[in-house]
Amino acid sequence: MLDQQTEFDPVLAPPPVMRSAYGPKAPEQRAGDIAGMVSLRVRELFPTIAEAIYRDETHISKIREATRAALANVDMSMIGPTDSINILCSEHGFGIIGGHAYAEMLRTIRDVIEERTGNPNARLIVIAYVGFKESDEIIEYYDFETYFKGKVRGATPFDRGVPIETELGTLYGVAKVYNARWIIHCHYDDPREIYLHRMIDRSTKPFGMSYARFETRSIFHMTFGPRSGNLVGRAIAESKFVRDKLAFTCYMLSSPDGVTAIDADNELHAVGERVTVNVLRQYGKMLELFSRLKDCVVVLDGPKWPYYIHAGGMIFGHLLYNGRDWWDVQSDPKTKAELMGKAINPKFKAMVINQALIGLYFPMVCPTIVVGEMAEVMKRDFANPTFMDQAMTAPTLSEALERAKQIGGTDKVIFFDGTYGSINLSPSLAVELKTLAAGVDQLIEAERLPKWLKQRGIDPLKHGIV
Repeated sequence: MLDQQTEFDPVLAPPPVMRSAYGPKAPEQRAGDIAGMVSLRVRELFPTIAEAIYRDETHISKIREATRAALANVDMSMIGPTDSINILCSEHGFGIIGGHAYAEMLRTIRDVIEERTGNPNARLIVIAYVGFKESDEIIEYYDFETYFKGKVRGATPFDRGVPIETELGTLYGVAKVYNARWIIHCHYDDPREIYLHRMIDRSTKPFGMSYARFETRSIFHMTFGPRSGNLVGRAIAESKFVRDKLAFTCYMLSSPDGVTAIDADNELHAVGERVTVNVLRQYGKMLELFSRLKDCVVVLDGPKWPYYIHAGGMIFGHLLYNGRDWWDVQSDPKTKAELMGKAINPKFKAMVINQALIGLYFPMVCPTIVVGEMAEVMKRDFANPTFMDQAMTAPTLSEALERAKQIGGTDKVIFFDGTYGSINLSPSLAVELKTLAAGVDQLIEAERLPKWLKQRGIDPLKHGIV
């Protein structure tokens, strides 16, 4: 019964995120402005999900402590006091809970390198994709110019390349990434587009994406396709060129509850195995829960790329492409068309776009209502210039949501607005999620998790999984 809504928490305020030239102004209404909305804690659904050490900036000291603890086990003796060093980071890490945890990890790495090696030359390389202004926006927002004493550079896949000889032949990295004696691979385990990388070689993926020239990067998306594309990043990471430069790897680990730990190692694949185990275990339950939804209305409400906006630590892409178990790599259809055709989740009945960056196709998938000034942004979308020919508009979020519920025939609403730890949603959907969660924990822990790990050559017993 919906009078149970008093059991739920009030709406969780989304994390602050930097504004971008590629997105709209801050919206006038958010989930907390919509009457009757609530939030549901992910650990109320699944108490076995790892508890976060960081969910907002009040916990920032925990990130510095965890980073120092992880780096204590890393050998830095190869770094000389005058060697050049590039600390590599990627744009999507700054979309995780406002990006401040990732930024603090990077700052701490710089400090520890100087303390232990006497080398003050560590330079931060901030890599973004097609948005040429994104790197500069990130550098300014997190004041990296000051902290790194001017030793910070932005990079994109369209910058000058450097050839890298691999087992696949000559591939191309970004020269700004590799123009130092040592590189530090600093990333995060946010699973994001599991429908592409499938949690295969996740720790080497940035070498074929963030750190690669566009011609090489495009192989992953346009040439090889999802599973075989993973070979590109692995081939580059295992090349002599990269192995001779890679001093160590540092990863920010997470669960749907928030940032849970920092992991670091001189051995890239050792970190990679631990990242794989963590992601499959921590995110598999919420993925299964999303697959059990009967119907809902989606509200996109974050100034990031639409597929990567979080709700309770899960990106919208996890709901959009939830028509199959992407982590079972032994049950794929024979053709790519069949694979992707069955991937789109038909259970969300309408969509409201309150704010997001451009690059969307949703009016072709479901009824879509765009709020206020966001419609003007979408009219300028070079990736889909006819978007607003198909979409509807509404002056306010409240009006858009009422219309979407009427069109979709459901009062169940979920907000993708950047939250971790809790999902902002309607009471009716909160009740349904609590009901649907029954049995999911046992299914993942006892059946699917061991299977997923074995498919990737990982012994479950080694990680305490029976």
